[in-house]
Amino acid sequence: MSKTFKSGFVAIVGRPNVGKSTLLNRVLGQKIAIMSDKAQTTRNKIRGIYTTDEEQVIFIDTPGIHKPKHRLGEVMTSLALDTLNEADLILFLIDAEQGYGRGDQFIIDFLKKTESPVFLLVNKIDKVHPDDLLPLIDRYRQLYTFSEVIPLSALQGQNVSALLGQIKAYLPEGPKYYPEDQVTDHPERFIAAELIREKILQMTRDEVPHSVAVIIDKMKRKSGRNLTDVQATIMVERPSQKGIIIGRAGSMLKKIGTLARKEIEAMLGSRVFLELWVKVDKNWRDKDEELKNFGYMDRDE
Repeated sequence: MSKTFKSGFVAIVGRPNVGKSTLLNRVLGQKIAIMSDKAQTTRNKIRGIYTTDEEQVIFIDTPGIHKPKHRLGEVMTSLALDTLNEADLILFLIDAEQGYGRGDQFIIDFLKKTESPVFLLVNKIDKVHPDDLLPLIDRYRQLYTFSEVIPLSALQGQNVSALLGQIKAYLPEGPKYYPEDQVTDHPERFIAAELIREKILQMTRDEVPHSVAVIIDKMKRKSGRNLTDVQATIMVERPSQKGIIIGRAGSMLKKIGTLARKEIEAMLGSRVFLELWVKVDKNWRDKDEELKNFGYMDRDE
């Protein structure tokens, strides 16, 4: 008698910079979500697909839920909250080192409106003393009745296998939605743009990272050659930001391109010729039309 196959959609939610993308990449064993020490790195819903012989889990890594300061922030927060209604299970990730924050209450208020089971995941336990965990967990348990509470370290991989076992126990019976070797439903162009944006986040600071969008203008494999041409535009809001990204005599843009090219090559399995341009589009984060052009909003919104 064959085993019952289980499948379902699992949303990962939490304040900005608590480790949602790190957890997703750890589960999948490869990078599909970009990582940064800067808040609000994830701007779209990233679907990561984890498949075994007995289950398929479609993880949805959402933008960090926060009080919006511009139109893009409103779109990101709305996107994350909408995801809660799609999920069979919700993973609410908190940072053990940061502890409780007002943003957590904002999220918990929305969790109370959902019917899906919710796990509390206490991340970054490698950075705190074990004695500090119980008081922190008790505080959250007073605010919401969680189905499970799992302390873990997404970066170190600690307790991640236990989390996967618990997720499986809560999944409904269901079909295999995606082929077993597929790890995301995002196209290669999307991942390439995110990898370029990740390098900008890592190499720049202050307002520059939050003001950047990356658009892939061209991605084409050379006929008969193990080489892919990739052309991308980096969009910023002010001329000063353009100058920072280009750098003295183009030095910063060259560094960004070199780092991004290596990861795009690993993703595509071919050599990459990467060309980058930088353009200014003033206050694009507050323009619905540009948010649609850059893929942050649907055309019919």
